[in-house]
Amino acid sequence: MGPSAFSEVGKFLLLDPYARKRLAEADEALGHSVFDRFRTAEDDYSVHSQIAFLVNSMAMADRALDTLGVSPTVCTGPSFGQKAAAAFVGSLPFADVVRLTAELARCEEEYFTEAYQDVVTHSFVRTPQERLDEILAGFDDRGVWYDISGRLDAGFHMLSVREGELDGLKASISAAGGYSMYSMRPPVHAAAFAALRRKAEEEVFASYTLADPALPVVTDQDGTVVRDAAGMRMMMLDTFDRPIHWPSVVRTLKELGVGTVCVTGPDNLFHRLDLTKDSFEVVTVGLPKKRARERERRTR
Repeated sequence: MGPSAFSEVGKFLLLDPYARKRLAEADEALGHSVFDRFRTAEDDYSVHSQIAFLVNSMAMADRALDTLGVSPTVCTGPSFGQKAAAAFVGSLPFADVVRLTAELARCEEEYFTEAYQDVVTHSFVRTPQERLDEILAGFDDRGVWYDISGRLDAGFHMLSVREGELDGLKASISAAGGYSMYSMRPPVHAAAFAALRRKAEEEVFASYTLADPALPVVTDQDGTVVRDAAGMRMMMLDTFDRPIHWPSVVRTLKELGVGTVCVTGPDNLFHRLDLTKDSFEVVTVGLPKKRARERERRTR
């Protein structure tokens, strides 16, 4: 999940038949209009921005099954995509996942008003591991806190830092030949957020009973293959305090014999990674304008 313009996503929610069906289910689950609240959301990762992402991800999975003849053998859902994956493999009914998403978003909002208010998760590319190690050594020498939040590709990292360190981090990345992408608030996937994990487990997950997934699910933390309800629950809790490691996901998918990856929903990242493109045939099932932009790039 990345920042999305309402002008693009909102139109899709209203006009696409698969999205309209899922949106109606989400409205019923919550007892109010997701579209109306998404339209007035000011935060890229607000409760209803997250639900809109979930709705669109599921709608495009529905489209893939109906129109592309996709017969999936395994599923993975990195970061926010875990929730859509849980619904797709039947570990929770879609309506429950909608409610879970809303409750978790509010849980995180409460947590980050009390703790780590000044922390962001910064994504950057073209920074080799040895140069990142030098940057982190500088943090260590100054006794400055940081947490690794993700490794997505060669030279593509996610690092959680205090906002006051962000300008210095960006300067160090540039000096290393890297490029800063965006800083995410609230921050994600950091070991320091163990208390958030406990809060989510006690206040949210305690109300839900997960089922065994109908398909194997590959965890985004280390590529473990999950085949039961306990594993699904652990994966969804691990997202709070364990970093993403996409190379491990790719390795496991290849070991399972996966040759084609169908990416559903408004993804603007994982299907573009060199590691993904070099490892699989990638079929994107996203928003119409996004699909058009991808086709245009491929024909240049």
